[in-house]
Amino acid sequence: MAKAMFQGLIVDEFDQPVEVAYVGTEPCYVVNDAGFRRHIPSESVDRQVLQIMADSIAGHEDILAEMAMQQLGQEDIFSKAIIENQLLNLKDTLPKLLEVGLPEEVAAYLGMMGFRVRIDVHGEVLEVEQPGSIAPDDE
Repeated sequence: MAKAMFQGLIVDEFDQPVEVAYVGTEPCYVVNDAGFRRHIPSESVDRQVLQIMADSIAGHEDILAEMAMQQLGQEDIFSKAIIENQLLNLKDTLPKLLEVGLPEEVAAYLGMMGFRVRIDVHGEVLEVEQPGSIAPDDE
């Protein structure tokens, strides 16, 4: 069964947590719209968030590969090549990620780090807060 990838990390326009419910087998984010519970298919929101994250990575793959190697304690050229290749081919990885979802530990870690997604009542992503991310105009 599919899962809402960013469960627990999404809030509405008023910073109220968004619930997850299933319509049949389809996971939906449930936004309270003045008492009316709008069910938004999670895949559409998740795709928007993943695209924003991929766009923020683009052009910084080498730096992120270095940081990942340090975190893993694998500071060799082969590890760097593998990690950098994965980051460069992120567009190919996103559909698979939507299929399997984020591991619960990763979602919990993102939440602890302050990662948060704000959506409107129609499921449009208004903001993705990624603490520690590189601002678009920073190099």
